[in-house]
Amino acid sequence: MFQRKNWNSLFAALLASTALAPDVLTAQEVTLTSNDGSINIVGDFMGVEDDYYIISTALGQLRVEAGRVLCTGDACPRADIPASDIVAVGSDTVGVGLMPFLIDGFATSLGGVIETQTTAGAVVTSNLVGEGGFGDPIGTFSVASTSSSDAFSGLRDAGVKIGMSSRRILPAEARQLRNFGAGNMIDASQEHVVAVDSISVVVNEGNPVDTISIENLDRIYSGGITNWSEIGGPNAPITVFTRESASGTASVFSGRVFEQSGRSISANAIEQGSSEEMAAAVREDPNAIGFVASAFERGTKPLALEGTCGLTSFPSAFNAKTEEYPLQRRLYFYNRADNIDPTTQAFINYSLSSEADDLIAKSGLVNLSVSTVPQDLQNGRMRAVLEDAVDPFEFRLAREMLLEMFEWDRLSTTFRFASGSARLDGKGQADLERLIEFLRVQPAGTQVSVVGFTDGDGAFGSNQELSLVRAQQVANEIVAAGGTSLSNIELVVKGYGELSPSACNDTLEGKRINRRVEIWMRS
Repeated sequence: MFQRKNWNSLFAALLASTALAPDVLTAQEVTLTSNDGSINIVGDFMGVEDDYYIISTALGQLRVEAGRVLCTGDACPRADIPASDIVAVGSDTVGVGLMPFLIDGFATSLGGVIETQTTAGAVVTSNLVGEGGFGDPIGTFSVASTSSSDAFSGLRDAGVKIGMSSRRILPAEARQLRNFGAGNMIDASQEHVVAVDSISVVVNEGNPVDTISIENLDRIYSGGITNWSEIGGPNAPITVFTRESASGTASVFSGRVFEQSGRSISANAIEQGSSEEMAAAVREDPNAIGFVASAFERGTKPLALEGTCGLTSFPSAFNAKTEEYPLQRRLYFYNRADNIDPTTQAFINYSLSSEADDLIAKSGLVNLSVSTVPQDLQNGRMRAVLEDAVDPFEFRLAREMLLEMFEWDRLSTTFRFASGSARLDGKGQADLERLIEFLRVQPAGTQVSVVGFTDGDGAFGSNQELSLVRAQQVANEIVAAGGTSLSNIELVVKGYGELSPSACNDTLEGKRINRRVEIWMRS
C-alpha cells in the first residue's frame, strides 16, 4: 500500500514530463489490474484525483487507489521514457544511502564524471560524461528514492531499468511481473544482492538503556510498554517512531519483531518518511525510540538486541556479513529480463564487483567482501557451546569445537540453506566466487576448515550428519570453482550439528540463521 506516493505520479516527476491531464482526456477503455494480479477492472478512464484513478464502468463510476493497481491502455497516464537512460526506483535506503556512491564510482571506473545533477523531490538525476567531462555522454541516471514496494510496482513499466529494494521480492510481486513480461525475478540474472545491512534500533544518546530484548521491543511497538521505567530506563513516556508500511525497512522490522506474537505496530506510533527523518526525530527527543538502516544512525545510540534464549547481538559489520544479527537484511537490485541494455548491465556488474566494495563501506552500508575475526574474542559464543552440551557425547564434541575455535579465525563468508537442503542459493553462489578470490592470494599451506551447523530441530546425531553433508557440499563447490588455483589451500570438513547457535531456535528466522556453513582459516 502506498501511503505517501504512487508510482504514476512519481514516474511523471521522475522523467520530467507531463502526464495527460484528466480534463483533456478523451474517455478510452483501460484495464486496472490489482498488484497481486487477481482482479481486473475494465472501464473508460476519466482521470486522476488525489492519487485515485477514476473510471466509468457498467456498475457506475469507480475510484481506485492508483498505488494498488497497474493501469494499462492508451488513456493511462504515461511519461516520456527516453528522458533517462537508466531509471532506478524503490528503497530510500538504497537510493539515498548507496546509489550516489555507486553512480559516482561507475563514472570514475569509465574515466568519466558526473557533469550535472538535479533534484526534484525524491528524484535525483545525474548526467555522466566520459573523459573527465570532455568526452561522449555515458548515460543519464534518474533515481527515485521512496519505498521498496515502489521498486516492484515501478518495474511493471518497461521504462524502469532497476528496482531498488531493502527486502526480497514477494511471490505475488514476482508472479505479476512475470505476467507483464519481466521474466523470472528471482533468477540470478535478475535478482542481485548488492550489499547487506543491519536495521539498528536507536534511542537518544542521553538514554541510559544499552540493550533491549526482542520481546520488549515487540511490546513497545505494539503499545504494551509505554514508559522507559518498565525496562530499566528513566521514568519517562516512550515516544515511538516508525516508518510507513510500504517501506522495506518497516517490513523487515515488523516481520522479525512480531514473528512470535503476531502483533503489529500500534496506531499511536509516529510515522517518519525516511531513515534520515527517523534519525533526526530520535536525536531531538530524549525519550524516543526508532529503527533505521545502520548507515543512518547519525548521532543516535544503537541498542544491542537480546533474543528469548539470552543470545545478545550488536549491529556490527561482521554480524551483518554473516547474517547473524536479528534485524539484518539484504539490499537488492532487480531488473527485468526484457529491457536490460549494455549500460545498465555494466552498472549492475560494477556494483556487484569488488571494485565497488570501498564505496559501499563508505556509504555506511556493508559490502560483501571477505573479512576475518579471531574466534578467541567471541567469548560469549564459547560459553554458549558448553552450556548447550547436555550429554557426554555432546560435551566431547563441544570440547573439540572449543579447542578448534582457539586456533582458527572465522571468515565472514557464511553459507545458509533451506530446511533439509544442501543447495546454495543465488547469494551463496556469489559469496563462493568472492571466497575463491580471497583464498587464491593466501600463503601456501593455508588451512581452511569448512564447518557445518544445523538448527535445533531433530535428533542430535542426525543433525551432526546433516551438518557434515552441508559442509562437504560447500567444500565440493570450493574445489570445483577454485580448481588448480587453490593449490595453496589445505581443506578439511567438520560438522557440529546444533552446537553453537547464532540465534535462538524458537523462531523460523532464528532456525534459518542457524542452518549454516562457516569458513575458518589458519596459516
